[in-house]
Amino acid sequence: MSRNRIHVECANECSSRLGYPPTLAVVTSTRSLVNAVPGSGRVRDQIASAVRGLLSGGPNSVPSSRGIGLRGASSSHETNPYRPGSDITEPAGDPGLFGPDSIAWRVGQDPAALLGGVRALLLQTVHPLAMAGVAEHSDYRHDPWGRLQRTAQYVAITTFGSTDAAHRTIDMVKAVHSRVEGVAPDGRHYSAQDPALLTWVHTTEIDSFLTAVREYGSIELTDAEADQYVAEMAVLGRLMGGTDVPESVDEISEYYKMMRPALLGSPQARGAARFLMWPPVPLPIRPAYGVVAAAAVATLPNFVRKELWLPQTAKLDNLVTKPAGKLVADILGWSLGDSLMAAAALARASAEAPTR
Repeated sequence: MSRNRIHVECANECSSRLGYPPTLAVVTSTRSLVNAVPGSGRVRDQIASAVRGLLSGGPNSVPSSRGIGLRGASSSHETNPYRPGSDITEPAGDPGLFGPDSIAWRVGQDPAALLGGVRALLLQTVHPLAMAGVAEHSDYRHDPWGRLQRTAQYVAITTFGSTDAAHRTIDMVKAVHSRVEGVAPDGRHYSAQDPALLTWVHTTEIDSFLTAVREYGSIELTDAEADQYVAEMAVLGRLMGGTDVPESVDEISEYYKMMRPALLGSPQARGAARFLMWPPVPLPIRPAYGVVAAAAVATLPNFVRKELWLPQTAKLDNLVTKPAGKLVADILGWSLGDSLMAAAALARASAEAPTR
């Protein structure tokens, strides 16, 4: 049996288990045809290496074993070198916090979620206390990808990792938060342990992942499934210490309305937004990142774009930016391939637990 045929059959199996439409196999087959074009493999590997490097601090692992505690990660010079470690593969029979039938697993493996990560960072800047914590306790100008890497690693392990790994990761993040406090430029005290700030960060992340996947992703979610995703991830928000965490898309909208008077584009926020729009990225991926950043901005609420002095160009967004964002997400999906992390998590959850 050919390797391409095996890929298609594996896609059909994953489609059935994870609730994807049958078109996933068609997408996989199409990728196989593209891979047959001379030189396409080299291009694919270059893109994948650059993306993994930005997200993990190195080209050969996603997420990085250096980051927030992923155990057992290893790499090779294969096309897709990441091999999920024991935080993902063990113990047998453990579904993790969400499990194979969750919407969290479907959203978490869509490459468009990467665009959502950039959107979340932009959106979070308009909360003056959250922005003060970032400005005073992170080195984002010298380590511009650190926050995005840590967010990606946190989401990956809490979504696909074992139950123990997810709770251990949450505890590690809480330990870091315990050291983040200070006084914002407006004189107010802030703490990363503040339940209100934790709710803000959680809500903006989940809203951004969902928005990006629905706008640019390869999966289609009904309104009920979108609500289910928000409700599933609310469990994570509460475990992190958030309170009154939104549990539906409508509740997210109401939350933003409630928060609106407290949000503004401070000098710190606008400076961070400028940096996120034009960060120091490797030359080969600079054009692609420009599209990613523009696509993230295109999905921001208008008031956020206004506060951050970002362009408000609805017609251009619909005609150019959003189609370009969809194209970039599709290219990411082609270059990164099917999620080995999701496959390993599915194997772990489906395996028979050892008898005592």
